Amino acid sequence: MESLLLKDALVVPMTSQGEEPQSFRGSVGVVGNRIVMVSDEADCVAQFMAEHPTARVVECDGKALLPGLINTHCHAAMTLQRNHADDIPLMAWLNDHIWPFEAVQTKEDIALGMTLGIAEMLLGGITSFVDMYFEEDFCVDVVERMGIRAVLGCSYFDATIDKTLLLAERAIKAAEGKERVRLSIAPHAPYTVSDAHLQRGKRFAEEHGLDYMVHAAETQDELKQVAERYGTTPVRLMERLGLLDKRTILAHCVWVDDEEMEILARSGVTVSHNAQSNMKISSGVSPVQQMLEKGVCVTLATDGSSSNNDLDMWEEMRSAALLQKVSTMNPLSLPAYEVLKMATVNGARAMGHEGELGLIRVGALADLVVVDLQKPHLQPMHDVVSDLVYCGKASDVEMVVVDGRVVVEKRQIKGLDLAALYREVQQAVKRIVEQM
Repeated sequence: MESLLLKDALVVPMTSQGEEPQSFRGSVGVVGNRIVMVSDEADCVAQFMAEHPTARVVECDGKALLPGLINTHCHAAMTLQRNHADDIPLMAWLNDHIWPFEAVQTKEDIALGMTLGIAEMLLGGITSFVDMYFEEDFCVDVVERMGIRAVLGCSYFDATIDKTLLLAERAIKAAEGKERVRLSIAPHAPYTVSDAHLQRGKRFAEEHGLDYMVHAAETQDELKQVAERYGTTPVRLMERLGLLDKRTILAHCVWVDDEEMEILARSGVTVSHNAQSNMKISSGVSPVQQMLEKGVCVTLATDGSSSNNDLDMWEEMRSAALLQKVSTMNPLSLPAYEVLKMATVNGARAMGHEGELGLIRVGALADLVVVDLQKPHLQPMHDVVSDLVYCGKASDVEMVVVDGRVVVEKRQIKGLDLAALYREVQQAVKRIVEQM
């Protein structure tokens, strides 16, 4: 088994039970895909090296070591649509630009877009992501090859549910034996999928032991459409349909009232907060602080790069914190440590890996990020968590470890020719736009 020692780092373990971080200067030992040592004692490091004399040693002085970031809602393949249609209201954006683009692209295009999206995420310290798109069966091998961890959500509308569930069965088979890849069922939204088909997708997910995710309460237009059709709100509708439980992720939840927040907390669902996408499309400001206070598991995500326009969790952390402070007019709202928890600990719960991902402790899966602190914008450092959340950038990520394997080193992704990828992406986009 391969072994790795990340030595003399400023470790941010995310194992604190309170609001205060418990960072320390120490080392982390990895054997196989698990963390086997976390210590600030030289004797423990010496013992690790004695037991694993062939371990690779990475000197991390002047660097922070934290759990890999977890992006709980994105459409990775939509990198092909980055900057394709900006500054447009959501419904016109979808109907006039996004869906026509998607009608032309091929499976190969989707796999290509996902490759670019994963490259961007890995270089920014994202070690796990929850996707929601089409032809996910075709993307299982992309995830496996790129070395990242993912839940691939098979998305559908009313007209495509039969095809999607067949593809989901194919994707489940394709993912067998691939421990870093899991599947999910992902109806688009309550205003685009009928109540019967929302329930049908949930039954399929339960029968196959899969997660379930859906866009919910994202815009006022959605609330209006759901009210006209069902006489209620998206969250109340989904509760009535029996869709809300611990294996459900609701993306956005911008427009939820106090009673709905209680429903979310009671049901155990995860809410995926997408601050920058919500701002750009003018969806509104999700009441994240209130949901957290009521016990809702709120995580952090980028949404697709067609509506953000990047897959940068560092920008997302800063934006989420600042947006809550200004919307509540309270500087105490969403402090730095809580934001980092949303991007790590809470994200792990959403992915079904609570206690195994999103933290650094013995026995956890070795998904780790090394951040170079020797940057002007990160100095001086009074508090490492505040430094990372309010000052950190994706470009500060120096090394990324997923499942015990180094996949990014010195800002390079192992085994990927980025220049060639960029050329292939540009050619695909040119062809798609011409066909549109």
